[in-house]
Amino acid sequence: MARKGITRRLFAGAALASIPVASMVQAQPARRRVVVVGGGFGGAAAARHLRLADASIDVTMIEPKSEFQTCPFSNYVLAGFKTMADITHGYGALTGRHGVTHVRDMAAAIDPAAKTVRTAGGQTIAYDRLVVSPGIDMRWGALPGYDEAASAVLPHAWQAGPQTTLLRAQLEAMPDGGVVVMSIPGNPFRCPPGPYERISMIAHYLKKSKPRSKIVALDSKDAFSKQGLFQDAWKELYGPMIEWVPLGQDGKVVQAIPGEKTLVSEFGQRHRGDVVNVIPPQMAGRIARDAGLAATEGAMAGWCPVDPFTFESTRAKDIHVIGDASIAGAMPKSGFAASSQAKFVARAIAASLAGGPQEAPVYANTCYSLVAPDYGISVADIFRATPNGIVAVQGAGGVSPRTPKDAAQFRDQEAHYAEGWYASATKEIWGS
Repeated sequence: MARKGITRRLFAGAALASIPVASMVQAQPARRRVVVVGGGFGGAAAARHLRLADASIDVTMIEPKSEFQTCPFSNYVLAGFKTMADITHGYGALTGRHGVTHVRDMAAAIDPAAKTVRTAGGQTIAYDRLVVSPGIDMRWGALPGYDEAASAVLPHAWQAGPQTTLLRAQLEAMPDGGVVVMSIPGNPFRCPPGPYERISMIAHYLKKSKPRSKIVALDSKDAFSKQGLFQDAWKELYGPMIEWVPLGQDGKVVQAIPGEKTLVSEFGQRHRGDVVNVIPPQMAGRIARDAGLAATEGAMAGWCPVDPFTFESTRAKDIHVIGDASIAGAMPKSGFAASSQAKFVARAIAASLAGGPQEAPVYANTCYSLVAPDYGISVADIFRATPNGIVAVQGAGGVSPRTPKDAAQFRDQEAHYAEGWYASATKEIWGS
């Protein structure tokens, strides 16, 4: 009996040995590969949630930086009650706990036909699906006189990092009684309430440290997000320190003169500041434009059209564009919106690669703004996809009330909610 058992085992081993190695390899299912370009709110969230949705997917994130500094809360660095360290997040949790491969390089070119991404360092990385979340680039020169060199004198600080610290340093160096001049672009741009929170945060700093100073905000629009709430708070907290000049009162800036720290409005009025903050027109990050993913004509030229149900590019198959770079209908360009899109797209890609059913898309956005450290306001919306684009679900969102009961306590509570929102959002994405 023992001899017979040995013979059977030998036979089994011989049978396995007779199978060609190539056949055995081919029998193994190929690992599916998803590449993510960008490590911000959209890209990092997509990489993480792809691995959560299906740990068998190889996820590679191409991002040149070792850590990410968030635009949300960067205005609080300008105000002086947050630091750059407070808004800086590393990728250790993504690469360690979640198994994302981080390629520290710049994505230089996308070949949709070959399904590859080439990096600036010369790597070629193949994908089955590609998620592009490159954020924004500035439209240098769209405002005459304002190019990249000018931003060293008139900072935009609309991408967190060195520009944030430069603007903060200029505010600190400004004498009491000085003037801060801001230029605010027309739609669309990153974070619609952001310029008005910035006005508030600079005013908070000046009120404490340089109370004889003034802010002149020149706006290319007549209306803005949470306008009534902001203006009520400005009147209550900062009085005449803030002068907001809308489009209808010659608020549109048509020229920058960096050497004179001067902005010129549409009808020729010159506004000189001790500190000048120019938020220029914007467009999708370069890699998306170079890959032909962006519209080239019309009001949304420079931004990337997508299928509202999947965020797949309408210009290239198996490429999804999320975050600020995309044309997302009623959804604003915000960090929370980008992460909401990323989570859905990650699940949709995982289901598609596995041959499973697709879920109905539901997207969300929540935006808190501080007018002072203890005075918060907010807006929240739920969105759904339709054949005509992404639309807000009526009655599913709302803004802070203008006259809440126990107003001081209510505003203070919303400021605490803002802190909680940021902490939970960044922990969920970067694990820090």
